[in-house]
Formats: sequence, structure tokens, C-alpha cells
Amino acid sequence: MDIVETDTLRLAALKLAAEQHGDPTWLIDKRVAAAVRIKNLLMPRIQRFNYRNWELMQMNLRWQMSTLMPEVPTGTVQIVQVGQTTLRMNLPEELQQQGVILTDIFTAAQKYPALVKANLMTKTTPNDEHRLASYHLAYLNAGIFFYIPDDVALDDPIDIQIIQDSTRETPLISHILGVVGKNSHVVVNEHLTTVGTRKNVMNCITEIIAQENSQVTVTAIDELGADTTAYIERHAYASDHAIVDWAIGLMNKGHTIANFDTDLNGVGAQADTKIVAVTANDQRMGVNTKITNRGQHTTGHILQHGVILGTSELVYNGIGDIIHGASGSKAEQENRLLMMSDEAHGNANPILLIDENDVLAGHAASVGQVDEKQLYYLMSRGLQRKSAERLVIRGFLGAVLSAIPNQKIRQQLVGIIERKLQNDQS
Repeated sequence: MDIVETDTLRLAALKLAAEQHGDPTWLIDKRVAAAVRIKNLLMPRIQRFNYRNWELMQMNLRWQMSTLMPEVPTGTVQIVQVGQTTLRMNLPEELQQQGVILTDIFTAAQKYPALVKANLMTKTTPNDEHRLASYHLAYLNAGIFFYIPDDVALDDPIDIQIIQDSTRETPLISHILGVVGKNSHVVVNEHLTTVGTRKNVMNCITEIIAQENSQVTVTAIDELGADTTAYIERHAYASDHAIVDWAIGLMNKGHTIANFDTDLNGVGAQADTKIVAVTANDQRMGVNTKITNRGQHTTGHILQHGVILGTSELVYNGIGDIIHGASGSKAEQENRLLMMSDEAHGNANPILLIDENDVLAGHAASVGQVDEKQLYYLMSRGLQRKSAERLVIRGFLGAVLSAIPNQKIRQQLVGIIERKLQNDQS
């Protein structure tokens, strides 16, 4: 069987699976077009990080209901998905009356086609940007959509729980699409976890469309299993005077590549991206964090701290991009890594791309091992070395953790970090 025949059969199988699922025609057409492009696109570039031998694509669109019933705390505004199955969805009647939408992405594609079609991988993550983006759209098998109309402020956060069902071998290709109207305010809490130990691929993309004068805060904790190879992308599009704040904890146990990108398109738009990561054992993680200043008088801040344990590897690329015409803009970033062993591998790369004169830009970066003087001081006060190391790590990550506004999320993240450190030391 030649390559042309194989591609034809693959596209036919993809189209049939989408039709059987009940996807609208416009989504099926987008899937097929994306699948055609896959082989002609490059993989996303993570500078100074090689992941060419990773298996990140499984080109088989299958629909499988999950029978798992994990315990998840109930939220006031909440959606919980286990694999491709929506386990729980809470949206108060008061918010429904105001026009707020919270549902799975395939229901949204059927019921709200104008909203989804206009924003699904069109503004923030074009599906022809790289190979994993096209693969994502072609083989999308799960996801969530939320919409906040103009002039609506949510008192309670939107709680999004995505649980990968790794009791079976099946990739999870999940998309979160949020559209936030003018002058609206919302907090989104996103949590990725894994149940089961089968080897799997996860490709998860979050898109936030923040319209004029809106304020969006996204706190995300990624806690995927050791047998999951993950590609995670979070991307925002900020219009005039919109504010988008990210607070992300990368606590995955398996190999991970991540792209976090915010486009400040409107005048006066702002973004603040805070990231903490801990890698352990032989884990490898590469992270691109980028803010692009496109509109005038836009402001972007990046703060990344990471801890590297065992023989693991962590690469941070902080990218501030001020394009021509974005006068009066600001781009600041800080990338710092702490290596806890002689066998750890780390890279912190600050990158400034500036094509405008009337701007302010700066960066800081450091990669170093734990300070033995700090450890000696703590041990001289009666602490064991392992306990002293954990205190040093907490202090190092504290600059980022203290900047996370939600106390509950901050405490949750501290607990996850503590468990990861204890597991590595044991």
C-alpha cells in the first residue's frame, strides 16, 4: 500500500469517525483540512530542548466512554471530564439567565456554532502554526467551552477538572475554549490529573479570548502521571485594555513539553505569567513562555522558577516579543532554576525580540545548585539534610507562589510540591 493510498484511508477513517460522533459539517471540514496539513508542518520549537524521539501523535480518532467515577470536590461553577466523558456540570440558574455558557466543546459546536467556529484555533493558536496544533484539531476527542457575555462578573471561579483515563490505552486530545466579553471578569481554575498507569499521549490546548476591558485570571495545576507524555499549550488573545493573568504549576511526573503564549493585541492590554515547575527522577520538561506586545502601551511580565531533582532536565525559554508599532510597551521577565543534584540538567534562556524604539524591556536568568551555606545553617539548627533541602526549595519557589492570588490554589500547589519532594527523596 503506497503513501497516497494510506493517507486517503486515514482521512476517510477520520471523517467517518467524526460523522458517527455527530460533529457538525463545519467541524468535520476543519478536522480533515488540519489532517491534510500535518505532514507538511514542523514540530513546535523548544529552544535547547530535543524531544524528536517522543511519541506525541496517535492518528486514530476513537470514541470511548469512561466508567471511572473519581471523587472530585463539588464546585459552584464546575465541569468535570474523565477522558471523553463529562462526569459533572454545574452552572447556577442565575448565571444561565445572564447568558453564561458552560458545556462540553462538542455540544457547544452544535448549539453555538457562531461562537465556537469564530474562535476555535483561529485567533490564538492557528491550527496551521505547527504539526501538533494541526494534529490537535484533526483528532480532537474531548474538551470544554465557556462563554461570559459582556458586563458580567462571576463571583465564583469556573472550576475545570480534566482527568485522563489511563486505565486504558487511548490518547486524550482535549481543548478548553473560553470567550470573555467586554468589561467582564472571571477566574478560571484548571486541574489536569491522571488515573491509571497505561502509557498514553495527552495533547491539551487552552484558548482564552479576552475582549475589551475584560479581566481573566487562570490558575492551572498540571499533575499528569509518569506514563503520560504530554504536550500542553495555553494561549490568550487580549484586546484593548484587557488583563490576562496566568499562574501555572507544572507538577507532571512524565515527559512534558509546554507552550504558554499571550498576544497583547489591543492598546493597553496586560499579561502576567507566573510558572513554577518541579522535575524529578529521569523526567524531561521543556517550556516556552512567551508574551507578544502587538498593541501600543501594552505590558507583559514573565516570572518562572523551577526546581530540578535527580537526573531530570528542565528548560525554561522566556520570550518577550515587541513588534514594530507597539510603542510605549513594556516587557520584563525572570527565569531561575535550582538544581538539587550534580546529575540534574537545567537551562534558563531569556529571549528579547524588540522591533520598536520607544519601549522598556529587561530580563534576568540564573541556573545554579543549592547553596551549601544555607543548608549548613539550617542543619546547624537541628534539621536533617532532607528537611533543610525542602525548606530551601520552598524559599526559592516562594517568590512565585506568593504571587498566586487564590489562597486555596496556593495551598494546594504547596501540598503537591511537598509530596513530589518527599517522593524523590525516598
